[in-house]
Amino acid sequence: MPRITLTQNAPDAPTQTPVTRTLADGRTVTDPYAWLTERDNPEVLAYLARENAHADAYFAANDDAVQQLAKEIAQRVQETDASAPVLDGPYVYYRRTLAGASYPVHVRRPVPDGITDVDALPDHLRFPVDPHNPPDDEQVLFDENTAAAEHTYFRLGVYAVSPDHQRVVEGIDTTGGEVFTLTVRDLATGESETDTVENAGYGVAWDASATSFLYTTLDDAWRPYRVYRHQLGTPQADDELLYEETDERFFVGVGRTRSGAYQVIHAGSKITDEWWFIDASDRHGRPQPVFTRTTGIQIDLDHAGDTLYFLTNANGCDDFELRSAPVTDPHTHTVLRAHQKGVRLESVDAFATHLVLSVRQDATTNVQVLTHDGILIKHIGTPDDVATTVAGANPQFHTRHLRTVTTALATPTTVTDVSVDTSQTTIVKTQDVPGGFDPQQYETWRTYAVSHDGAEIPISLVAKRDRPAYAPVLMYVYGAYEISLDPAFSAARLNLLDRGVMFALAHVRGGGDKGRHWYENGKFAAKNNTFIDTIACAIHLTAADGVDPAHIAIRGGSAGGLTVGAALNRAPDLFCAAVAEVPFVDVAATLSDPSLPLTVIEYDEWGDPRDAAMMDVILGYSPVDNVTRKTYPPLYVTAGLNDPRVQYFEPAKWVATLRSKTLDPAVLFATEMGSGHGGRSGRYDAWQDEARVHAFLLDMFGIPVDA
Repeated sequence: MPRITLTQNAPDAPTQTPVTRTLADGRTVTDPYAWLTERDNPEVLAYLARENAHADAYFAANDDAVQQLAKEIAQRVQETDASAPVLDGPYVYYRRTLAGASYPVHVRRPVPDGITDVDALPDHLRFPVDPHNPPDDEQVLFDENTAAAEHTYFRLGVYAVSPDHQRVVEGIDTTGGEVFTLTVRDLATGESETDTVENAGYGVAWDASATSFLYTTLDDAWRPYRVYRHQLGTPQADDELLYEETDERFFVGVGRTRSGAYQVIHAGSKITDEWWFIDASDRHGRPQPVFTRTTGIQIDLDHAGDTLYFLTNANGCDDFELRSAPVTDPHTHTVLRAHQKGVRLESVDAFATHLVLSVRQDATTNVQVLTHDGILIKHIGTPDDVATTVAGANPQFHTRHLRTVTTALATPTTVTDVSVDTSQTTIVKTQDVPGGFDPQQYETWRTYAVSHDGAEIPISLVAKRDRPAYAPVLMYVYGAYEISLDPAFSAARLNLLDRGVMFALAHVRGGGDKGRHWYENGKFAAKNNTFIDTIACAIHLTAADGVDPAHIAIRGGSAGGLTVGAALNRAPDLFCAAVAEVPFVDVAATLSDPSLPLTVIEYDEWGDPRDAAMMDVILGYSPVDNVTRKTYPPLYVTAGLNDPRVQYFEPAKWVATLRSKTLDPAVLFATEMGSGHGGRSGRYDAWQDEARVHAFLLDMFGIPVDA
């Protein structure tokens, strides 16, 4: 393998038709591939088809390897399975999957009267059912497989059960464009009602009477900007507009406090939050401001009793502090947990008798339980610094238990219920990995690269203990939006580990792995730290004992694809291969076009391109604008024609530039013509896509699949 090479019968670079483009700061540049933005142009579709045919030919020649790898993924997944039941009012809710079925089935079971907490549940309701023999009292609420049968793409993006548990709002996307059609299903009969809402965004919020719900609609730039109230049984045309956001930097979302007392409207940019409450008992209530926006001030909140509990970065609390305030006077607050630099408070969840904080420190997560006065009751986490502990599904407001989820690079996911009173832990479900998986055969550890300014960049690694003396390594990167690369188990990743490949997470700046300062030092004028850190991590690995310096590959998606592209432009010789999935790579051009989805709101992440100094920074790292005539490693690049987050033409223009400018370009470029940012829907298609990535990487590492 392979029987053909990446360059064999590769498409020529598409025709260059230079267009003078004016960037946001007024300067002009020449764009030879601007015509690739013409989605309906037959020549554009023909170009994408040629690239797809080339990629398909490569993988077809290696089909035995791809199918073997996909088969191994399936063999390590309990295909017929049931999730851990979640107590919510008079039912436990869970999902089942069936072998051969791509999508889950949503189900529930009734709970005996009088049970209000999980410790009172009988075992047959607290622990997962035998999915091969569903119990007689199980009620099937929604089978995604039936709904998906007529569609090439299917995603259930909204699923909100009403507070009386009589109805559910379902939001379905059949294009990958992340625009949902909402329908209402009667859970007693299983029949859909007449209610239909088009052009909806993520999330709905029921009122207390379960007779109406809030939802958002999208503008032409795919921005949730309006909030409507829909009364059941009425047409969408009669829905009441409650809120409209005119500032293009702000997205609008809706929700409901865990207490059920309020429906919530949130308007947020990348750096600023605003909150509005509606009394959930008033089906005609109007939004009331809770926290109005102040530029640069972010707030995460929840509610219990007559009190708001919130996190804020106000007054220089970069890593946030926990405060409380009366609902009637949010600005008269009490500090419950003072700001501590380097200890990032990420979210607060309020329950009737306690609070739950999600905390991050030194690239490790944990969960803390506090009294309403801010006194620490217990700390839930793991001393393993390459593991992840987070709060799980906890819909019950009146509970003395907390569900947590723990995972690690070599340890399958475990769902646990922890008693707030006794600290007793009950493992509800541990991910089953068939095929003889033994975690003791693997080791995990953390090492640190030193960047140009002395910053120590954590790298989390996992590998088979009996790997070769000099093993190849796949380094995964992201580095944006304060998103952290939390170590987590992947059954699919065993394809690589079991063939001697090491896997590394590079916790570069721009992410939130080490707190707010880690994020701030990887954005705006400091964005180049993200790419320098990435290269520093690769160099560190080349010098690490047991790493094959000639076989380091890099992988990233979306903004992580930008990190991949920028690192390749600066140090292509460091890497033997690269995978860039739906990569954000035409940064200057995209930020200069406010008509594109997600553009204006991105100014608070990447910088205002209308500022010449900031545009200099952007142009200095934008991958499309910095491809040079030298040898790049083999690349596998993907795109989605219906992707609203990273338009297909960004990777298309990048690949065209690579083909026209680089020496001996070895590029595979595959565009999914019927999906969006997340690739194809359905788990079997997703496994096939992952198997293609693995086959490509193993080929580049020189490792036979059938060894």
